[in-house]
Amino acid sequence: MAGKMSNGIPIWLTLLLLFALSSSACAAARLTLSEIPTSSSVEFIRSSCIKTDYPALCFNSLSVYAPTIQTSPKQLVDAALSVSLESTRNTSEKIGTLSKTRGMSSKEAEAMSDCMESLGDSVEELKQSLQAMKDLRGKDVKLHMNDIQTWVSAALTEENTCMDGFTTNGFKDGADNLVRSHIVKVAHLTSNALALINAMAGSL
Repeated sequence: MAGKMSNGIPIWLTLLLLFALSSSACAAARLTLSEIPTSSSVEFIRSSCIKTDYPALCFNSLSVYAPTIQTSPKQLVDAALSVSLESTRNTSEKIGTLSKTRGMSSKEAEAMSDCMESLGDSVEELKQSLQAMKDLRGKDVKLHMNDIQTWVSAALTEENTCMDGFTTNGFKDGADNLVRSHIVKVAHLTSNALALINAMAGSL
């Protein structure tokens, strides 16, 4: 049957599993190559992450950047936004690759396409937020923070919209759960970034 390997597993489902393994390998390599963080910077990240909805994910994704973050709320937010942007961009690219494989129903292909569009908007909003972080100075600091909060909130909405598409459309082979797990992580990273931004804005 077209779109299936000899063992009966859909090609696009196999590709997704390979993507997951690749992501794990990249994360492990980054941890291995990172500098040894100081205890004060690690504790700062840990205490900051406690205020987020997903503290374990927050700490695990940001502690590798402890040497850069030190105890700076701005560097912490920069790192959180960068991690969220990278994850969103990578997930969008993976879904784009999967959408081009054979053996997918029209409903599945439509959900993939809609998700890619939503994640594309999310990427642009996160990029705008990172750019605005560079301009946090002078009398317009609060104005820029408001813009950043708006953009990251919009990015999170786009990611949730993508998730909804995989929740409401039935997928065969449990593919929706595999794809959705990637998107859930993206949304959780963005949620954490937003929480850290809100905490920083509240301290201004």
